[in-house]
Amino acid sequence: MSTLSDLAQAQGCLEDEDVEWLHRLASDGQLLADLASADIVIWIATADGSFIAVAHTRPSGAATLFYRDIVGERVRPQWRTQVQGAFDTTEIVDSANPDWFEETPTRVRAVPIVRTRGKDGQRTRPVGVLTRHTNLGEARTPSRQQITFNEAADDLFRMISGGEFPDLSAPTSPRRGAPRASDGLIRIDVDGVVTFASPNALSAFNRMGFDEELEGESLVEVTTRIVPPSRQVDESLPVVVTGRAPWRTDVEARGVTVSLRAIPLKDHGTRIGAIVLCRDVSELRHQEQELITKDATIREIHHRVKN
Repeated sequence: MSTLSDLAQAQGCLEDEDVEWLHRLASDGQLLADLASADIVIWIATADGSFIAVAHTRPSGAATLFYRDIVGERVRPQWRTQVQGAFDTTEIVDSANPDWFEETPTRVRAVPIVRTRGKDGQRTRPVGVLTRHTNLGEARTPSRQQITFNEAADDLFRMISGGEFPDLSAPTSPRRGAPRASDGLIRIDVDGVVTFASPNALSAFNRMGFDEELEGESLVEVTTRIVPPSRQVDESLPVVVTGRAPWRTDVEARGVTVSLRAIPLKDHGTRIGAIVLCRDVSELRHQEQELITKDATIREIHHRVKN
C-alpha cells in the first residue's frame, strides 16, 4: 500500500511542509472518526485536476461505510463537486441531500485543510480536503455523549478549515498509551470548568479518589485535591488540565495512573475551551517499570560476569 508521503510525492503538488501538516492531521484521524462516528478520508489534488485519497480512518464505535480501503483511489463522481467546492472556497461544504453509497444512505461533509505559515499564522491555500462520511442507515436518537462528541468534532472541523488544527506546537508523544475518545473525554469551558465528562472519564477520576460528579467542577481544583501534596507532579499538568496547551501528561494517585491529553478549542483564534482525553494506564506503566527493572538486573549480571 502506498503511504501518504508516496502518494503526495507522486502528484508533485505539495511542499514538504504541506505533507508534514497532512501527516499530523492523519495521526489524529482516529480521534476525528470516533468523535464524529463517521469515516474520515483525506484527499489531495492531483496533477490532472482531480483528487486522490491519501488517508482513511474508520470509527471504532460505529459501522464503517468503506469495507475496502480507499487509499489511492480517486474521488468518486458523487463527491467531486463537494470536494472541489471546499478546496476552491476554503469553506466547509455539507451535502444538501443524503448521498447513497452502495445502497446505504450517507451524509457527507467536505472540510478544506488549510495550513498556516510563519509566526504570524497566515493562512494559505488548502493543502487538501477532509471528508466525513456518516452512515445514516444506523441513525438513532443520539445520547448526550454522542451529541457532545459530535459538537467537539464540529469544533475541530472548523479549526481545520481555519488552519488552527493540527497544532504543530504540540509535542509528538509515543502512541503507546495515548488516550482515545472512547477511553474517556472531558469537555471544559474557557475557565477550566467541566461541562461534560464521559462515564469512562468519571470512572478514571473515581479510581484516583474523586468520588463526586466532575461536571460543574474546576478540573484544576479536582486534580489538586486528588494528587498527594508529597508527590512531585509534572510541570505541564496545570497547563493540560486548564486546556491551555496541546500537551500530554500523567496524573498518579492511590496507585492509579491516568494519562491526560488536552486539545484546546478555538474559534477564529479565540480560545473557547478544550477537550481533555483521559485513559487509565496503570497496568501499562506497571509493565514498563517491570521492563526497566529486568533490564537493570540483566546489566548488573553482565557486569558481574565480566568482572
